[in-house]
Amino acid sequence: MAEIPNPETVSKTVHELILSGEELPEKYIYKGSDAGVLDATLPFMDVPVIDMSLLTCPSSSAEQLHKLCSALTHWGCFQAINHGMSTQFLEQVREATKQFFALSPEIKNKYKREDGSIEGYGNDMIISEQQTLDWTDRLYITVSPQDRRQLKFWPENPANFRDVLHEYTMKLEDVSKVVFKAMARSLNLEENSFLDMYGEDETLFARFNFYPPCPRPDQVIGVKPHADGSAITILLQDEQVEGLQFMKDGQWYRAPIIPEALLINVGDQIEIMSNGIFKSPLHRVVTNSERERISVAVFCIPNSEKEIEPVDGMEDETRPRLYKKVKDYVSIYFQYYQLGRRPIEGAII
Repeated sequence: MAEIPNPETVSKTVHELILSGEELPEKYIYKGSDAGVLDATLPFMDVPVIDMSLLTCPSSSAEQLHKLCSALTHWGCFQAINHGMSTQFLEQVREATKQFFALSPEIKNKYKREDGSIEGYGNDMIISEQQTLDWTDRLYITVSPQDRRQLKFWPENPANFRDVLHEYTMKLEDVSKVVFKAMARSLNLEENSFLDMYGEDETLFARFNFYPPCPRPDQVIGVKPHADGSAITILLQDEQVEGLQFMKDGQWYRAPIIPEALLINVGDQIEIMSNGIFKSPLHRVVTNSERERISVAVFCIPNSEKEIEPVDGMEDETRPRLYKKVKDYVSIYFQYYQLGRRPIEGAII
């Protein structure tokens, strides 16, 4: 597979563009047929809310597992509550995110992404001359395993940022294990079927997102339509400002905000492992002209040396194997993403 191309750094972040008062650069104008305005007439997703404390409870897990399987089959995502983190702690994560992005460009640029790397602070990475840039500033950080952390990209301001992120990461590692086991059990597989293929030396990668108010929300996209290259993605949404949308059957739906919930979606690698039963959903982020928005996405990614394929029990005479083995799947992800294509196309038999 091809290596991840060297991403170039855009000269100014979106925040700096706003502060400078410059006109909207042409490279941010979305060329697709639908830039995705914040349309209140779009329906909300009817996606199940899963009580994670019941997924491991013998007396009630069957109902929750059925809800989980239905959610991941039809929507590719679910809202998780009772995941072991208080609403107050989730507010700490959000507040630390807001405080970082509110800092001056001079301070934030101490953590600036270096050319050739995806880690650090900056806006959309330029990988091809044809791409349309997303209206977002981001902080990418490897958070697990701990020996791969590059602390030079971990903000020291606000003062509690590092401690909050470390605690959040530890809790999400527990959440992810429960989810992987529950997904397998919902398909009547051995509960470690997905977890064993996912591996013990996986990577958790955090992306802190900041979407400033946009002068042309009808022509500019927060994040272009895509599906994730992860196994699963765990998203903490803004508690007040919506913007995330999912596509189902050719229709865009708004993701509802549940402040105490984590929105967990399937990535391409679980779609492969489940032989296409669980769907990696197409989603996007739209902008608006009045309010800024933040979110925190954590991508759970198998080790690059692990071979990913449909797990045992996911193919038979009625459901033939749909995907070939893939390795280091994320290495091709960015190339396909910036071309507006799905990298899972390369894994289909």
